[in-house]
Amino acid sequence: AEADALKKLAVDYLHPEVGVTSVDGAAFGRNYFNRASAPDTEDDEFADERAEVLAEAAALKKLAADYLHPEDGVTSTDGAAFGRNFFNRASAPEVEDIELANERAAVLAEVASLKKLAVDYLHPEVGVTSTDGACFGRNYF
Repeated sequence: AEADALKKLAVDYLHPEVGVTSVDGAAFGRNYFNRASAPDTEDDEFADERAEVLAEAAALKKLAADYLHPEDGVTSTDGAAFGRNFFNRASAPEVEDIELANERAAVLAEVASLKKLAVDYLHPEVGVTSTDGACFGRNYF
């Protein structure tokens, strides 16, 4: 009997959406929160302020999403909205000359060889492969 009462109390506590049923006519209660004479829980100016803050937060969220996802692109329904790309138009000046392109290619080749050396140094288990028949070595260890 005591275990059943504890179980009923636990179920009532964990499921407040079920509500309370009573068969006793003398049992009553008063709700002080949503009665007709209850004071308003929020003034109109606070509600307006909250609406403004939420609108600002939504605008900031949209700006953050636009900044973090540039691949989404820009959509516009205004026919008067237009833009001009000054970087890849036909009359744009050449950005890079031949000397800089050759120097960049040489630097990138040097960086690639340095990367290969670093990988060979950090991973000795890979081993060395050679196609030269006159190349040999002796392992003293």
